[in-house]
Amino acid sequence: MSARPESAQRADLVADTALALLAERGMRGLTHRAVDERAGLPQGSTSNLARTRQALLELAVRRLAEREARVLALHEMPDPRTGGLDSLVDGLALATHRALTRNRALTLARYELSLEATRRPELRSYFDAAGARFRDQLSALVTAMGSTAPERHVLSLVAWADGLMYSCVAGSFHARVPELDELRAGLRELLDGMFGAGKPLA
Repeated sequence: MSARPESAQRADLVADTALALLAERGMRGLTHRAVDERAGLPQGSTSNLARTRQALLELAVRRLAEREARVLALHEMPDPRTGGLDSLVDGLALATHRALTRNRALTLARYELSLEATRRPELRSYFDAAGARFRDQLSALVTAMGSTAPERHVLSLVAWADGLMYSCVAGSFHARVPELDELRAGLRELLDGMFGAGKPLA
C-alpha cells in the first residue's frame, strides 16, 4: 500500500493544527501565521495551501468530519436487529465517552466552528454536509430498530448527545465527565422512551 502523497499529509497537518488552535485559543487565535508556527512549517506554507481564512476554515471542517467519524465509528456498530437496544446503547455511549475524554479538544473545536458557521453562510454548507453524513448513519440505525419516526428520533438522539457534550465540555458540568455506565443509563432511558422498554425490534 503506497504512502499518502506529501501534499495530503501537509493538508492534514495544517488542518489538525488549526483544530488544535481553535480548541486552545478560539477563533481569534486561528491565523495562517499561527498554524505555520505551531506546525513547525516555513512561513507562508499555510497560505499556499489555503489562501483565504474561508479556505482554512473549510479545510478544518473537512478534517473535523474525518476525525469525528473515527471517534463515533457508527459503521462499526453491530446490527441493532440482532443486538437490540443494548447494542445501540453501548455503541453510542462509547462514542460519546470518547468525545468527552481523549477527544475533548476536538469536540471543543467543533463548537468553535459551529458558532462561526452561524455567521458565515459559505461555511455553513460545509459544516452541514459533514453533519448530514453522521445523521444519515444514525437514521439507518434507528430505522433498522423499527423506528416509525426516524427523523424525530435522530433529532432527539443528536440533541441529547450534543447537549450533554456541550454541558460537560464548555457548560456548567465541565468539571466532571460522566462515567461510561452513566451514559449508558441515560441513553437507555431515552431509547426506552422511543421504542418501549422490552419492545421487540421490527
